[in-house]
Amino acid sequence: MNQTTIGAFIATRRKAKNLTQLQLAQKLNITDRAVSKWETGKSMPDASIMLPLCDILGITVNELLSGEELTKEEIEEKADENLLALQREDERAVRWNRVTAIALSALMLVGILICLICDLSISGALTWSWIPVSSILYAWAVIVPAMRMGGRGVYVGLGALTVLTIPYLFVLSHLLNEGRVLSIGAATAIPAIVFLWAVVVIFRICDGRRRLVAWGAACVLAALLEIVINLILSHMLGEPEFEISDTLTIACLLIASGTCFVRYAFTRRTVVG
Repeated sequence: MNQTTIGAFIATRRKAKNLTQLQLAQKLNITDRAVSKWETGKSMPDASIMLPLCDILGITVNELLSGEELTKEEIEEKADENLLALQREDERAVRWNRVTAIALSALMLVGILICLICDLSISGALTWSWIPVSSILYAWAVIVPAMRMGGRGVYVGLGALTVLTIPYLFVLSHLLNEGRVLSIGAATAIPAIVFLWAVVVIFRICDGRRRLVAWGAACVLAALLEIVINLILSHMLGEPEFEISDTLTIACLLIASGTCFVRYAFTRRTVVG
């Protein structure tokens, strides 16, 4: 697949339909900048909006991936070729993720060795180094397997985060000899993890044509998370529930959410009209 050829084909079909980049973007509920990147060959349409895009442009997915209009015979011939091209793209992404994961693992291993060596050199025994070492191992267990899994990596990473966070806080509280690390950390980590899972589910449900709805809902949940965490910390630490910065953060999130919902409603009305 040639992104430049595909981009030029998208631009040609868009103009044939008498659509501007903005109008096409509004029909797909995306930004006109995304359309511009497609047409200049800088990126490809997301798989979730390929079918709606093809419907609007009056082409098939095979024609889109081929970057040209095809006859019925050519569509059949190109189908296997495009499938192989997509498979090669997936394999290339997997290889890149694997190399990145190995490089990150090596970097983390170097960090662990540096901490251990410095601790032995300064203290003559392994003392404080267990704190950064446990944190690095925790980060590795959450990040690296997720990177190796490609598209499913977000679920693997969130699963590891869900399973390992409380044990990590327990180890950290033991190393620091401070029980509040576990109690406060767990009390704030649990709603944060629930928030992350909720956001992932929302973006999973809302396809490319409803991304603004997903972002609006995510901002609402982020504001709710901010409120919940502040209430928890206030109860456990005896501090004021909300400071000016907290109020401003919540207000900005709600404004951003309202903007997303209003823009989505506007684009829907424009498309219907």
